[in-house]
Amino acid sequence: MALSKIWTAFILIALLTASGRFIFQPGNQQLFSHMVTGKNTDTVSARSVDSAALPLSIQSQLHVQKVAIWEKEKVFKAGENDYRAYKLLPANGIFETTKDAVMLCIGLIGIMALFMGFMSIAERAGGIRFLSRIIGPFFSKIFPEVPKNHPSMGHMVMNFSANLMGLDNAATPFGIKAMESLQELNPVKEKATNAQLMFLCLHASGLTLVPTIIIADRVALKAAQPTSIFIPCMIATFVATIAAMMIVSVKQRIRLFQPVILIWVMGITAVITALILYIRTLDAKGVQLFSTTLSNGIILLIFLLILLGAIYKKTDIFDAFIEGAKADLKQPSGLFLTW
Repeated sequence: MALSKIWTAFILIALLTASGRFIFQPGNQQLFSHMVTGKNTDTVSARSVDSAALPLSIQSQLHVQKVAIWEKEKVFKAGENDYRAYKLLPANGIFETTKDAVMLCIGLIGIMALFMGFMSIAERAGGIRFLSRIIGPFFSKIFPEVPKNHPSMGHMVMNFSANLMGLDNAATPFGIKAMESLQELNPVKEKATNAQLMFLCLHASGLTLVPTIIIADRVALKAAQPTSIFIPCMIATFVATIAAMMIVSVKQRIRLFQPVILIWVMGITAVITALILYIRTLDAKGVQLFSTTLSNGIILLIFLLILLGAIYKKTDIFDAFIEGAKADLKQPSGLFLTW
């Protein structure tokens, strides 16, 4: 009910705001068209700019690239001392957004099938329970309601590992699987348990050591320093994670000053500090290479360890992979039904 009210409020506020701008602000004749059928590649406005009014930094960029970003506008050189500035629609309209939502689900099918297939192999080979035993002492303190060595422990570890590497698409299937495992322990299916709330808050805080996707997006958008987000992202997500854990722990009456919790928190703090000190010694290209190599290398290492463990346990690898991938095909359809 609360979510329904929030969505309704968003829609009403958006429509009232758009109506006000359409009536009282000149130059918004196409506002409703942009809201319904607009695309983020549509030009909203365009104007000529004299070279004297254009900052030298923008002119320098245009010597090496065709288009430069100037505040909220894009600029290109139309002739000698003649420049054109234009502004694109900041977001897609309703119709394009619905297409994006469907394409997002379709795009997730392959990624989720891949990771859930490997997770199925890991489960059959005992890898998930092995991870549960390693992380168990720490998780048993912040997830006291989850039984020791429960598979959900391993699923949560995989989810947090993917988040640490900034691989959001990989974290999604692990997160769904972890929540499903925790739901099996839920005596009241319509209400989230303390463990589910703790996991949700820790996942949402998004502790990230290597913000791979963010750096890739900044490179694609031609940011001047695409890797400058590295250290701020680590610090911000670390503080958010610690804050989330503390707030939820106080609410759920979990004692934080236990030796196991303190050791794990101090260990993570030491790792982040070491990474920051090392990254400060690298240039922009070195940071980008380090982030992509580390994150992708860890994914490949996880696949390799799963396969080696399955071979050691004499697991039917192909059958386990197909079983996990086929079971995962229900997830995108579930997302469609939810929407």
